[in-house]
Amino acid sequence: MNYKETTEYLFNSTPVFEHVGASAYKEGLSNTIALDEHFGNPHRQFKTIHVAGTNGKGSVSHTLAAILQSAGMRVGLYTSPHLIDFRERIRINGTPISEQYVIDFVEQERSFFEPLHPSFFELTTAMAFKYFAEQHVDIAIIEVGLGGRLDCTNIITPLLSIITNISFDHTQFLGNTLAKIAGEKAGIIKNNVPVVIGEYNADTRPVFEQKANELSAPIHFAADEQLIKDYHTTDDGKMYYLTNDYGEITGQLGGQCQQLNAATILCAINELKNIGFNISEDAVKRGFTNVADLTCLMGRWQRLQINPLVICDTGHNVAGWQLLSKQIKQQKCHTRRIVFGMVDDKDLEHVMNMLPVDAQYYWTQASTHRAIPVEKIESEGIKRNLKGVRFANVEQAYKAAFTDAATDDFIFIGGSSYIVADLLTFLKK
Repeated sequence: MNYKETTEYLFNSTPVFEHVGASAYKEGLSNTIALDEHFGNPHRQFKTIHVAGTNGKGSVSHTLAAILQSAGMRVGLYTSPHLIDFRERIRINGTPISEQYVIDFVEQERSFFEPLHPSFFELTTAMAFKYFAEQHVDIAIIEVGLGGRLDCTNIITPLLSIITNISFDHTQFLGNTLAKIAGEKAGIIKNNVPVVIGEYNADTRPVFEQKANELSAPIHFAADEQLIKDYHTTDDGKMYYLTNDYGEITGQLGGQCQQLNAATILCAINELKNIGFNISEDAVKRGFTNVADLTCLMGRWQRLQINPLVICDTGHNVAGWQLLSKQIKQQKCHTRRIVFGMVDDKDLEHVMNMLPVDAQYYWTQASTHRAIPVEKIESEGIKRNLKGVRFANVEQAYKAAFTDAATDDFIFIGGSSYIVADLLTFLKK
């Protein structure tokens, strides 16, 4: 098989959550343990940082990787989902796993893993751990796929655990209260391993404190440490931070949610330094300033063009849109033009309630079976007196928005990772 055939095999022969949703979710770690033992427990051959949370996992993971890379380390990074190419999920110092490695892994190991019927994520996690061990990374940052307690990444014992925040998402698996969801995320806390909590509220903090206390895990609440004195969005769309420990920092990631992520990252860096990591002020600043360049991160308030200003963002749930909608409404422009669609396990009604009324909408649906039909999106828009036109796919919607736009307009594309993935795939052609 060539690379295209190999990835099609992975997507079609193993249940992929991004494609089919709940039916791809496999509870328990039996397959993961079997795969790990088959490959000689590769996760024990390198140091790790484990990152969980409802929102912000990707930004935190990529920025930490950029900082550690800037400090001279060989850094593995395992994240999901990918936007354009499967290889985005597994990287070392920003370079994706090679096509040939993916091909060889499947061809050489399928006789073992096919009888297990693993999920796509279980198999991909095993591939990532094997690759990082063989490539002798100094440390790998491992992003949880879903939840924490039963996520297949949870076989690792990291040097540091991070939980960015808790909000309502994937409630069919994780529970329908914030406390229950926090309990699942807290499953990554390990015995005597420090844990950083990014955001908390009255429902989630006691859950984290109880779990950390049970496991004698030192716990740090980033929001309590006031590591950032001031912040604002710069004229070129980046974030400026005035910090207590590192002075002025420019963050390449420009979404307003990044202020919360930045506090989590700084708290994590301080804890890594406490356990012996040599991370200079310069490395911290370079990591923040160059995170997208160093790690190839995409889709976080990503600026695609100026005049008209074109931004895409993968925010896809209520908590994410509470910040996104505010930032979109604050954008100075003549006309807001929004290309919008969502997938079927997200809270469409509550997100659409936050959309600005004074915008022109280009309703659409992503190229996934889980996409909410564009007719339903349009219908919900009409109920809210939102002015828009529907399009069969993201490419058509974006082309129409771009054709309609004046140079002083603002075009936003989002609502789902899959909407952004379709856009970036089209733009790459």
